[in-house]
Amino acid sequence: MPKAGSARPEQMLSVGQIAARSGLAVSALHFYERSGLIRSERSAGNQRRYRRGVLRRIAIIKVAQRLGIPLATIRQALDTLPADRAPTVADWGRLSASWKADLDARITQLTRLRDQLDGCIGCGCLSVDACALRNPGDVLAGRGTGARLLEALPDD
Repeated sequence: MPKAGSARPEQMLSVGQIAARSGLAVSALHFYERSGLIRSERSAGNQRRYRRGVLRRIAIIKVAQRLGIPLATIRQALDTLPADRAPTVADWGRLSASWKADLDARITQLTRLRDQLDGCIGCGCLSVDACALRNPGDVLAGRGTGARLLEALPDD
């Protein structure tokens, strides 16, 4: 008899079934599980079994990864969802809205970097002190040349 809150055994999928349906390697599923992105339950024979809703979680993980969202951020987002059901359209709307601002900021940053590449053609990265791409926001440059951070270390 299944534990309270767990799915019936016939509703559960093996790691191989999840791998086949998601297109991921079994090792990737194990990694996702160790990382806290997905969860399994153990069968009477101590084999991993997954609820069908894990397939939708995996789809969300893969889309978020394509957007460049770090796994830690994906895990935090998935932690806000109930573990006992598949993510809904409303859940996806909330998660994707939270990632949209980050994506927009990265697009702006990358556009700015792309537009600054023209200036690199002239300097060839020989002007490290003036290169906004190689040395962005160099706050120590005003203190002179050399290794400024090393000055703060005590003498040995």
